[in-house]
Amino acid sequence: MVNARPTVERRQLGLALKRLREQAGRSQLEAARHIGKDVPRISKVEDGLSTLSADELDKLLDLYGTSGSDRETIVTLGLETRRRQPRRAYTDLLPGSFQRFADLEAAASTMYYYESGVVPGLLQSPGYVNALFAAADSVLPEPSEAIRRNRTSFRFRRQETIWQSRKRKELHFVIGEAALDDVTGNVEVMREQLAHLLDIIDTRPHAEVRLLPRTVPDNPARGGGLTLLEFGASVPRIGFASVVYGPSTYYDDPGDTGAMLRNFQRLNDLSLSVADTRKSISRKLERLTADAQSKS
Repeated sequence: MVNARPTVERRQLGLALKRLREQAGRSQLEAARHIGKDVPRISKVEDGLSTLSADELDKLLDLYGTSGSDRETIVTLGLETRRRQPRRAYTDLLPGSFQRFADLEAAASTMYYYESGVVPGLLQSPGYVNALFAAADSVLPEPSEAIRRNRTSFRFRRQETIWQSRKRKELHFVIGEAALDDVTGNVEVMREQLAHLLDIIDTRPHAEVRLLPRTVPDNPARGGGLTLLEFGASVPRIGFASVVYGPSTYYDDPGDTGAMLRNFQRLNDLSLSVADTRKSISRKLERLTADAQSKS
């Protein structure tokens, strides 16, 4: 059969089904036999290169023991993969969107992250993560400690998945200087975060961290954030535009992701070198430490 175009939804569905299959302890052969197909068909579905009928998807979810809201979400996502009309962007409005984003991250080989006012999620220290979610809770009508714990736990699992991945990944980060100068939580949180960044620079050679100074003119992405994921030559890259509130939008049209890559490359060119980034972060940490000591 002709391979389907690996759209964002098909990639999300395939990776979700792979995760559910592995969690259930099932092989691709068992999955294929259960729906009367061959192993290459299951492999193509999990790679986002093929689709399933509603009946086939139901049978697989039965085999994997998937129920409740998780099953409803996967069924709805399956519907999206079958009826999608050509479009340039996809907004993930279904429950569990953070898990599907993490699935895409885990499958990527090269990743680009830019944030102007917050430290990118993969680089956040434990105290910084807790402070961010506490700030978010402050505007919720009914903040939930359980929800915050789940979100915090998921952030740490996402970091662990990437940093401990057996699959070699290239990671490129550009951080707007405001993210390190503006206080999140308190000064102690920021000291921990700065020290955490220095540790990553020193111990993660496959992670390139660069600082974009506030004073740099002509920043092409001032106030915004973007993530770009590459999966190899045979699969289109996927772009992700982060927002403060509401669902975020994915892009897989080459025109859009090409523009996002050029944007990141420009930001990278405007940023400090890795060595100068380390020196700048070290100076910020020294100033915060000196200020804390003078007040004690």
